[in-house]
Amino acid sequence: MATTNYRLIDVDALDPESAFPAELLTPPCDPIPTPQIQSLATHCRQLLQRGDQETALVTALENVPYGGDEQGKELHLGTVLEILSSIKAVEMSPLLGRLYASPSGTELLDVLTKYLYKGMARHNNSTSSSSTPGVSSHATGVSSVSGAREYGVAPGRGDGGGMSVLLSWHEKVVEIAGTGAIVRVMTDRRTV
Repeated sequence: MATTNYRLIDVDALDPESAFPAELLTPPCDPIPTPQIQSLATHCRQLLQRGDQETALVTALENVPYGGDEQGKELHLGTVLEILSSIKAVEMSPLLGRLYASPSGTELLDVLTKYLYKGMARHNNSTSSSSTPGVSSHATGVSSVSGAREYGVAPGRGDGGGMSVLLSWHEKVVEIAGTGAIVRVMTDRRTV
């Protein structure tokens, strides 16, 4: 008998077609300048001021700056989270139901899930770093940033409720779109 241990053979090295170049795994995204993202944010804020939260949310979710730089992506994240925090809790499910019923509904809710996760990660990073200058921790475990607005918190609401807003939206998205939205977001290589 042969003493070859087949579990130690690197079969990928034997098949040259099994190696995928990175450009095949990541879809190409056209670069988007930050001023274009700023004008989109201004347009969404104007829609919010007119009371048209649904159109503002759809506009923000349909125009995702996948090819933008980090500053542009952060600006768009702030815009999306501002829109989400302006929508009342009782309006969440009907609004998400209408979005999901639209022709591009699955894609819109997937993009919304990406922004929810990015907002949660940002909120988690801002509250876990208590040694950051300008951040003070309170006995309740909530951190406050001096001079900065916390993403996901409605204006004038400094109670640290940003994570609860994001979790409420996440609950409603999963209720409407199912767990498939989570799986699609985790496997998509395009980042927001």
